[in-house]
Amino acid sequence: MPERPWGHGGILWAPPARAISDAVRGEFELANVRALVADAVQHRKCTIGQLTEELRLGPRRGSGLLRTVLEEVAEGVASAAEGDLRRLIRSGRLPEPVYNPDLYVGSEFLARPDVWWRDAGVAAELDSREWHLSPDQWTRTMARHARMSAQGIIVLHFTPGRIRSDGAQVVAELRSAIEAGLRRPPLRIRTVPCDFAT
Repeated sequence: MPERPWGHGGILWAPPARAISDAVRGEFELANVRALVADAVQHRKCTIGQLTEELRLGPRRGSGLLRTVLEEVAEGVASAAEGDLRRLIRSGRLPEPVYNPDLYVGSEFLARPDVWWRDAGVAAELDSREWHLSPDQWTRTMARHARMSAQGIIVLHFTPGRIRSDGAQVVAELRSAIEAGLRRPPLRIRTVPCDFAT
């Protein structure tokens, strides 16, 4: 039992980071571990630091998937779909991007793309049906795309399903955009990495 369990109605519960750490040692696939960790962190149930501490304190046996996901998050990966895209980028031998950076033009915030190749001025956005179903979300996505495009950024959009089912074509499109971006003068965009590690 954890040293400081949570109590509610006379029942003791493991804190979320401990519960996740224990749960993912079972029969999980990498995509499920990514989704569980991303959901817990994005909904502020626990922090990456707490999950890392649970990983450090717990048994090594069965911890490989959690270790992999926490390494991805340390690089800025914030969702299961971004983890899938990261794997595709690496297997396709594309230049290593930055995940979820804050982009600025001078001191003015521009956008936070899911994936960013600074030298090429290329951004990749993951557009899931769940996230972009509402008109407000769709409008915000289009406005962000327009702001980035107005600064000369090449913006590509992919669905999580396409990343899983059409990986070779996704890699080809990313490679083509990166090559095109590298042939032009550099953009005046400042990058600040997003910190998911706390």
